[in-house]
Order: sequence, then structure tokens, then C-alpha cells
Amino acid sequence: MRYIGQHIKAIIDQYRGEVPLAHYLKNYFRQHPILGSRDRKILSAMAYSWYRCFRGIGNWGLGIGMEEQVSVCMRLCRNEQLLPPGFAGNETVGISFDANALFPFEVELSGGIDKEEWLKSMLVQPNLFIRIRKDKGKVMSLLNTKEIPYTFVTDNCLSLPNGAKIDSILPEDTYVVQDASSQQTGMFFNPKKNELWYDCCSGAGGKSLLLKDLEPGVRLTVSDRRESIIHNLQARFKLYRHILPVAHVTDVADSAKLEKALGGKLFDHIICDAPCSGSGTWARTPEQLYFFDAETIGTFAALQQTIAVNVSRYLKPGGRLIYITCSVFKKENEDVVDSIVGISGLQLVRRQLINGIQLQADSMFVAVLEKN
Repeated sequence: MRYIGQHIKAIIDQYRGEVPLAHYLKNYFRQHPILGSRDRKILSAMAYSWYRCFRGIGNWGLGIGMEEQVSVCMRLCRNEQLLPPGFAGNETVGISFDANALFPFEVELSGGIDKEEWLKSMLVQPNLFIRIRKDKGKVMSLLNTKEIPYTFVTDNCLSLPNGAKIDSILPEDTYVVQDASSQQTGMFFNPKKNELWYDCCSGAGGKSLLLKDLEPGVRLTVSDRRESIIHNLQARFKLYRHILPVAHVTDVADSAKLEKALGGKLFDHIICDAPCSGSGTWARTPEQLYFFDAETIGTFAALQQTIAVNVSRYLKPGGRLIYITCSVFKKENEDVVDSIVGISGLQLVRRQLINGIQLQADSMFVAVLEKN
């Protein structure tokens, strides 16, 4: 297993967080085709475990070798079953772990989540969640036939083991891969037929598809800065047999560009799933926690405020702005909402942090603001 140690050392020494760790590993394995499928699985688990908790073993960890560090991190993340026989002796004594060292910043979290609980959740890979769109009985039957375990979170939300190979089992139009907390944001939508809705930071359309599945009769407009992402959204709408939305490639943080795209159009309701630190999803992407720069919180908060205030001008009287982040930071959540209220005159109806830790899911923040 010596070459496993050499490869994990090379990965950790070379990776600097410029791209998602999953993309980096995929490219690394492509460059080293000698690594078999089990080798890739082991190295992936080692890399993710190291970024999840290395900072937590602190100075104690600096006193041991790289292989010992990796072995400790694998055990802390409950991945010891993947350790090759004899790797680093497979023995670690007197482990010292401090969860607070994973995030050594004085940053206030939103109400509804405990910092220690949040940090400890970083050690465990979240589950895979799907939203069943149709044929629930068929979906359950196919999962049962393949002996893939699942539990119901809600009537249409299933929790499955992370990495479950469902794409080759389930008909692709029967379900959507979507985190449990993201699915819960739909409880704030309450759409009605023929209403005009605008998803201003649509991405690949997770919230838009949720909206259309709740009420296919809404008339939807979407926008994103990236043309490729809009194409992805349109492909997903076609797959799920929804009418394609009106789509704009524009930067909603630029009021002039937004005006050019929308003109004088007004909407009954606007979804603003704003760009953010993603701190509520870091258990899935621990490298983002490891390489995090606290100064970016202020940058995101300023951008979120600008976007929300810009799009709020396109609400009809009585319309709602549904502000969403996948952050757990108060500065990106409650503080931004307070700023929106102060600048735009919208009234706060409700706000809530959706804490997904107990479900091994992401955490998200939602606020509903109304225009008088």
C-alpha cells in the first residue's frame, strides 16, 4: 500500500482549492490510470477525510507523519474500514481533536443552529436526497428490488446512502436529486395558477423545477449570468415536460442590465436564491471550509443586498420576495434581510433557518418579504 501513501501525499500537497475537490480528483485519476476503482475510492475517502478534520487535530497532528494524519482523519470520519491493511500501522493513540479549530473565525451564526453541532457535522458526508415527482410506488419497488435502503423524510422526499447508484435504476423523469432542506424551501412558495414568478438567480433550476412541480400553471421567468447554466436549466425543463420559462442571461446585480432584460415587467412573486458562502453545504464540500477566507462573507453580503434590492423593484404591490441562501452566517442571512427591509421598504413576513444537521442534510435560510 506504499503507493497509496505516495498518492494521497501528492494530492494534499498539490491541491489548493481552486476547483472543487471532486473535479480535482477526477482529473488526478485521469492522469494516473494505473489507479484502479478501489484505489480511487480509498484515495477519495482519504482526501475528503483530511480536509474535513485535519485542522481539528492541530499541533498534535503536526507531530506525526502524513500517513498517520490521514489514518487519524479517516477514523474521525468513520472511514476506517477503507484503510488499507498496515497503512500507517492502523493504530492511533491519544488523538486530540478540537472541532472549534476547524473554523477559527469570530463569525456569528444564524439563530436556530448551534456552532459546535454545525462543526461536528462536518465530519460526516451528508445523505443523498431525492424528490419523487411521480410514480412513487414504482420508485419504491425499483429501490427495493435493488436492495437500496431509503427512508421517507416527507411524503415525496427520500433519504438514501450517499453514492447510491440510482441513476441506472430509476426512470430519470420520476425524481429530482435535491437536498432535503432545499426541498423544504418550497413550503414558502404557495404558488397559484397563472401567477407571474421570477427566479432571478436560477442556476440549473432546482427551485424553479420545485415551483413548477408544485403548480405547473405558474408563468415563469428565469435568469442567470451564465449562458451554459441556462441551457442546463432548459434541458431539465424538457426532461420533466414543463413549458420552457422565459430566460435571460444577465447580471441581476447590475440594475441597468436588469432593466434591459426585464423592461417594465412586474411579477407576483420573486425567488432570490442568492450567491453565498455555501457554509450550510460544507459537509458535502469540506475543502470550502478548509480554504475559507472570512473576508468573503462581507463581499457576499453586499452582493446579496444589491441583488435583492434590485429585483424587489419588479414586484407587484402585494408581491413577495423569497430570499434564500445555503449559508448559516447571520451576516448573509438576518443582517441582509434587515438591510433589504431598510432600503426597499419591503415588510418581513417570516424568516427561518432550516437546520438539516439531524437529517444529515444541508442547512438553508429562507425569508419572505412583502411589498405593500
